[in-house]
Amino acid sequence: MSPNRLRRSLIVLAGAVLITAPLSATLAHAADVTVFAAASLKNALDTAVSAYKAKTGKDVAVSYAASSALAKQIEAGAPADIFFSADLDWMDYLAKKDLIDGASRVTLLGNTLVLVAPKDSTASLEIKPGFPLAEALGADGKLAMGAVASVPAGKYGKAALEKLGVWAAVEPHVAQADNVRGALAFVAKGEAPFGIVYGTDAHAEKAVKIVATFPEDTHPPIVYPVALTKTGTSADAKAFLDYLLSSDAKSAFEVQGFTLLGSKG
Repeated sequence: MSPNRLRRSLIVLAGAVLITAPLSATLAHAADVTVFAAASLKNALDTAVSAYKAKTGKDVAVSYAASSALAKQIEAGAPADIFFSADLDWMDYLAKKDLIDGASRVTLLGNTLVLVAPKDSTASLEIKPGFPLAEALGADGKLAMGAVASVPAGKYGKAALEKLGVWAAVEPHVAQADNVRGALAFVAKGEAPFGIVYGTDAHAEKAVKIVATFPEDTHPPIVYPVALTKTGTSADAKAFLDYLLSSDAKSAFEVQGFTLLGSKG
């Protein structure tokens, strides 16, 4: 695939993942609770939302996108009751602007960072300092990643490649997507030979396989904080956040490969 076509396709794929964000005012008002959540949470959170609906009868609308995009939308006044981020930076960004309820904030989940390839790939790489990722990509192969300056998965991926001493060689090959699910989709379609995504993304997509997992010491800890926004003051919003922190929601996250942290902060 040509670089230009790859860039166009990444834009289309990212747009498809972002179709729920921002939520329309009609949809937001129709729901009892509106959640803005990182794209990598989709499978787990969809399961939790369905279980909550069955248990309480309450409707929860979720807008999935990159944490960076969602934080900017909340800053611009988008109607979110809860923000569920894929890193601390974007939660901190809203906290500094006094747009979240700090008392409600919990660092709930952990995740891993993995190198993936299409399911039928025969690629074999060991992730270690100086590993030959650029050589494995070849002259024209692309490495699908979330945007490395803003999307949490992209930031973690760049940090890991820098720590391993291969970023300079790999950077010309990087195709950046607006969120991690856009990068995952490209590998799943066989249009990029490798991608860097979360372990939970690889678990959710049967058309990819994990080539290797990045050691934890190559990147900052991958954690997911969740909090009420300053406008998420309703009893329904507080009740759904409590549900996410409860043992009832635990299996929805664990079955997708997340680790439960549940620490305040």
